[in-house]
Amino acid sequence: MRNPRSLRRPSAALQRGMSLIEIIIVIVLIGAVMTVVGTKVFGANDNAKFKLAKTQVQTLAGKVESFQMDTGRLPSSLDELVKAPSDASGWLGPYVRDTDLKDPWGHPVEYRSPGEGRDFDVVILGKDGKPGGTSVDGDVKFE
Repeated sequence: MRNPRSLRRPSAALQRGMSLIEIIIVIVLIGAVMTVVGTKVFGANDNAKFKLAKTQVQTLAGKVESFQMDTGRLPSSLDELVKAPSDASGWLGPYVRDTDLKDPWGHPVEYRSPGEGRDFDVVILGKDGKPGGTSVDGDVKFE
């Protein structure tokens, strides 16, 4: 026969769950941890895109130079790297795909001919898409 004490229910103190205050504290702590982790993850993503923008500017500038060697002139716009202009003999393109004319954040890449102190400029305006800025919002120019 079983001991009648082993059939007893646990006391009310052992059965109690978490109070509302304890639940709120746990939720706030989880939110704080997610904020810190999210900032680190998304910040790393922006830094990677900024590095990609630097590479993209150099690559596009090289494509502009290839266009110039083939045709004897600079393109009037970056679109001439994708589709042959009617007045450019010797065009050996397409030099880039249409998607290569957007920066990693989806903004159009800027092209200026003549450039500042050189024949042309290729510029990506950074994450914010505006001239100037610092960090990932800073401009990336062909050097």
